[in-house]
Amino acid sequence: MRYCTFALIAVLAAAVNCPAKEYLNGITWKAPPVVTPGENAAAPPSDAIVLFGGKDLSQWNGAERWTVEDGAMIAGKGSVVTKKEFGDCQVHIEWSSPTPPKGNGQGRGNSGLFLNNRYEIQILDSYQNETYHDGQAGAIYKQTPPMANAMRAPGEWNTYDVIWTAPRFNEDGSLQSPAYITAIHNGVVILNHFELKGDTPYDRPPKYTAHPVKGAIRLQDHNNPVRFRNIWVRELTPVQGEQTRDPFLRQGNKEFPIEK
Repeated sequence: MRYCTFALIAVLAAAVNCPAKEYLNGITWKAPPVVTPGENAAAPPSDAIVLFGGKDLSQWNGAERWTVEDGAMIAGKGSVVTKKEFGDCQVHIEWSSPTPPKGNGQGRGNSGLFLNNRYEIQILDSYQNETYHDGQAGAIYKQTPPMANAMRAPGEWNTYDVIWTAPRFNEDGSLQSPAYITAIHNGVVILNHFELKGDTPYDRPPKYTAHPVKGAIRLQDHNNPVRFRNIWVRELTPVQGEQTRDPFLRQGNKEFPIEK
């Protein structure tokens, strides 16, 4: 028994002194940028571009007939578009439907968040308000309903957190890769890497028409005084790395090539 105990100790010691081979991919990565998170989940992180922080509409074109009251921007006549253009991005926006609610279906608390100025995720008072499913809050308009109706009651604040991948086009104008969107509504995933079929018009099927990767963000006027606050964007930059050597295995001070 004592011999077996000593043998086990010897095996464990050998395992500690001779760890398993470690796989290394041979890529030299650029260090990820350091981003300081906001004080809470909704606050802009340190690298965000604030489009509306509660005071003025200086980041928007067409806002002459929109107003700012109590830290919120209120939809007026005509849509507003950002002065800056964005491609792949993370968008945070908070919005509130009018109270008391007026109208029904598409006539109640209607607006829209447009990415690349042409692809709409619907803003609508969908709290106990029936309408066609691919036109309710969180829908990609006329393409897909949200996976859940996570609406708060009129007058309360809703939050969209959107991850947007812009479409790409070939030099001849043909589609190279479609647009994708992931969206979280009040903490609930409602769109999971959904592939858009094209733009989001009311009166025809969706289609892709070539355009630059970057475009404005638009908020729609639909004759309802929807309120907005705390709007910010983070531009998404791909991780960078360079294959500086072939992948290999390392065990202690020894390196072993991976057989191909």
